[in-house]
Amino acid sequence: MKKILSLLLLVAVFSSCNEYQKALKKDDVAAKFSIGTKMYDAGKYSKAIRLFEQIAPAYRGKPQAEKLFYMFAQSYYQTKQYNLAGYQFESFVSSYPRSEKVQEAAYLGAKSYSYLSPVYSLDQTDTFKAIDKLQAFIDTYPNSEYMEEANTSLQALAEKIEQKVYENAKGYNTISDFKSALVALDNFVGDYPGTKFKEDALYYKFDSAYQLGINSVESKKEERLQAAKAAYAGLIKFKADTKYKEKADNMLVRVEEDLQKITNK
Repeated sequence: MKKILSLLLLVAVFSSCNEYQKALKKDDVAAKFSIGTKMYDAGKYSKAIRLFEQIAPAYRGKPQAEKLFYMFAQSYYQTKQYNLAGYQFESFVSSYPRSEKVQEAAYLGAKSYSYLSPVYSLDQTDTFKAIDKLQAFIDTYPNSEYMEEANTSLQALAEKIEQKVYENAKGYNTISDFKSALVALDNFVGDYPGTKFKEDALYYKFDSAYQLGINSVESKKEERLQAAKAAYAGLIKFKADTKYKEKADNMLVRVEEDLQKITNK
């Protein structure tokens, strides 16, 4: 019995492959649509794409076009070709605004662009694009069933941008350009007041002010040391038990000692 079932399965697979190969070579767009749909339903998205690519131009404006272009976009999405998926879903939404699939297509189109977002250390052009697409979806469909997931994706992308800006600002401290670090870190905290990187940014702001202060020329030393004290106070005010507390306290001792020396002159 098992041998018979295996044989029947083998025949079915062979027949399906043969059917697909014939459809690829035929000029019959209806046959390509039928076999393409069969491939799509079977989860064979790459094969479906090859057929859909051949017949897409011929189906524009036809009754079955809506189904075709939805499957086409989904096939790109399922094969992780997110750039093409995003384009196809956007085209679907534009072409079929009354479709029952329009909301899903709008969301998956926006989500496709979010998958193109690179790690924070790289250029974030695609991240900004994904943020714009997701925000547009949220604004257009505020009661969507995809709203929670869309907001979660949007938050993750926003945090990636925040990390990019933070790391760039911190980078000035790393290369000992402390004046630029102070400006960049101050701007970062001002632009992203609720950021999860605030504690780190405030510490490196203090460290930058500290380095400027203790290594300053005499004419500017007192002013810069006082600025360092203010930066320390800002860090402690934000988080009294900061993970940088021991290090920051030791740095403050040096600031106080140097200020005392100036006072005693």
